[in-house]
Amino acid sequence: MFTGLVEEVGKIKTVKTSTGGLTIQVQVKKITDDIKVGDSVAVNGVCLTVTGIQGDTISFDVSQETVRRSNIGQLRNGDLVNIERALKLSDRLGGHIVQGHVDTVGTVKRIIPKGEHTEFVIHFPEEFQDFVVEKGSIAIDGISLTINEVYGNEISINIIPHTIQNTNLKNRKTGEAVNIEFDILGKYVKRMLSKNKISKLEDLLENF
Repeated sequence: MFTGLVEEVGKIKTVKTSTGGLTIQVQVKKITDDIKVGDSVAVNGVCLTVTGIQGDTISFDVSQETVRRSNIGQLRNGDLVNIERALKLSDRLGGHIVQGHVDTVGTVKRIIPKGEHTEFVIHFPEEFQDFVVEKGSIAIDGISLTINEVYGNEISINIIPHTIQNTNLKNRKTGEAVNIEFDILGKYVKRMLSKNKISKLEDLLENF
């Protein structure tokens, strides 16, 4: 489990096709002192298992399912990726609960400077509309963010300068793909309603 608070921005060193998917190597600066083979690390919001460590370079194997569900398959040498280690039980939950299980890939439609802040408009597949609400949480490339407004299957997000400077958003351009993980609570509510286990909002609230 993760919080969506990016610890550092890594750089893709190699991307190689393997029988089961991909093997990627990421060059990092900060986290190598407290990481070992078998640990979980979020790379652009995708929970991956560390398979090798050599100096400042960490290796990961990526399954075909993960390649299909995320933007990992579009990464190239030199690309910047957001890095977060798994949450410790003693850590503060500063963002929101992020599983590292990407739901879909969205597209950056517009990037609008607004003084010191920047507004990002993200488009995503229509079938996920029920998972977004104004002022709700969402993870974009592993970054815990708050939704400002919802326009059908597009959302606007206000990005503060600190987030721009300390994540890969500073290099994002319109038309690029981003990983999206919707709030886990919203997904459970949607599942319960769709299975007709709860018929009214009052019944839903009684189950929490």
